[in-house]
Amino acid sequence: NTGYIYIYDEFDCHILDEGFTAKDILDQKINEVSSSDDKDAFYVADLGDILKKHQRWLEALPRVTPFYAVKCKDSRAIVSTLAAIGTGFDCASKTEIQLVQGLGVSPERIIYANPCKPVSQIKYAASSGVQMMTFDSEIELMKVARAHPKAKLVLWIATDDSKAACRLSVKFGATLKASRLLLERAKELNIDVIGMSFHMGSGCTDPETFVQAVSNARCVFDMGTEVGFNTKLKFEEITSVINPALDKYFPSDSGVRIIAEPGRYYVASAFTLAVNIIAKTKNKKQNKTYESNEQTFMYYLKDGVYGSFNYILYDHAHVKALLQKRPKPDEKYYSSSIWGPTCDGLDLIVEHCNLPEMHVGDWMLFENMGAYTVAAASTFNGFQRPNFYYGMSRPMWQLMKQIQSHGFPTEVEDFIFSFFLSFFLSFFLSFFFSFFLFSLSLSLSLSLSLPPSLPPSLPSFFPFFRQGLMM
Repeated sequence: NTGYIYIYDEFDCHILDEGFTAKDILDQKINEVSSSDDKDAFYVADLGDILKKHQRWLEALPRVTPFYAVKCKDSRAIVSTLAAIGTGFDCASKTEIQLVQGLGVSPERIIYANPCKPVSQIKYAASSGVQMMTFDSEIELMKVARAHPKAKLVLWIATDDSKAACRLSVKFGATLKASRLLLERAKELNIDVIGMSFHMGSGCTDPETFVQAVSNARCVFDMGTEVGFNTKLKFEEITSVINPALDKYFPSDSGVRIIAEPGRYYVASAFTLAVNIIAKTKNKKQNKTYESNEQTFMYYLKDGVYGSFNYILYDHAHVKALLQKRPKPDEKYYSSSIWGPTCDGLDLIVEHCNLPEMHVGDWMLFENMGAYTVAAASTFNGFQRPNFYYGMSRPMWQLMKQIQSHGFPTEVEDFIFSFFLSFFLSFFLSFFFSFFLFSLSLSLSLSLSLPPSLPPSLPSFFPFFRQGLMM
């Protein structure tokens, strides 16, 4: 009587009944290992959160088609979910292309978005039917001309990403001056250039920088037209603030297709990490202000910066530990630090925070852990990557059925409300009818009239969880 049911494939997906959330899955998994000495870290992901993000995207950027950046989180469950709702995919390697195509995604929905590709992988893309790919140099252009002459190229242009936490234009991107030369060279080689792209870096803090980037893209777009290309346009990690710029430089009647490559947008908030405390130490910290010794604690977890928390180093992330057990209102808090399990002093997760005294075996929770965490994790010192568990609320499960049959409804909230309303009405009427019959001494079981826990249409409803995505 857990309140949810299971769909099995290469991963579990728990369909949550009304009143249950992904937190219930997390608590149950912790209870399952409570008597074990080996309490490994694990993730719980709410796949319904991804559907909500997709709906928000469609409302905020109706002209921009999302191509999910697989490198952000290459889980089969995530890719399957996004494939089912119709997104495209930004792949940066042969392995990512194989993952996406292995789930039935057509090559037209894939862009090989890596300006520095091995020749062998360019040939693989050609043999797999993947034609759309990026470039930013003449050498890359020559490689593609020899290995994949039918490719549809997208010119990656440099942008001002100085306001980003992780800059990318220092590594990739052609200048405006170089762009014309590259377009002319592509024309000489008879290679088709279908668009331009730019990347504003990860964690861009100034939305207005997108406006100048769109303006530059318009400039390069016009260069392509002058050279003789029938150019289309691709954008990466666009936010809704650029809609006016799109309308100005690429009006809706211009016939230009606009795509973006969001990664963390879709998956970051869907994942919560649960990590067990494997050790702790007590220290005395001299407080010069009050001339007293203050008790401090150091906690060591079963995951660290060589694992899921690598994004603290690479992505400039800041994490906050939540406690699985709610502390008492009057419980004393102590200055604390949180460390990973490896034999490296660099393995520091949180340098300072205030926590009640924790104990070995207690659990800490970290939210918003879906983006660039396990994707770049290692098994340094022999510590393994966490396991994953997936859940989806029944309304989101119903929404998935709606998407697969008829596309996205206009308003997700309206759909969820109407589903809950119909569910409660059917439950109430069923219960009332059963009680009425029972009161007449009819030999009918109340349980027979209650709604079934799982609609019989499940197999046709969630095919990608059972037998791979069929497209």
